[in-house]
Amino acid sequence: MRDHALSRLRWRCRRGMRELDTLLMRYIDTDYQSASPEHRAAFETLVSLQDPELMDLLRERVVPEDVATRDVLQRLLAHD
Repeated sequence: MRDHALSRLRWRCRRGMRELDTLLMRYIDTDYQSASPEHRAAFETLVSLQDPELMDLLRERVVPEDVATRDVLQRLLAHD
């Protein structure tokens, strides 16, 4: 991924909730670069969600149908 695009994604990971910032930035730093295109797309979709929607997914109140999204959520939670 180009530096500019990665920088923009990093900026989008900055949220109003510190715990979300930590989870999302950790994924960027440890998993994003080596992730498959499907997992990258799923992560980018997650980052585009509003904080309450994302928290519902992370707290497993809502289970996404998409396998790649579930995989990314598991990776996010595994680092917690």
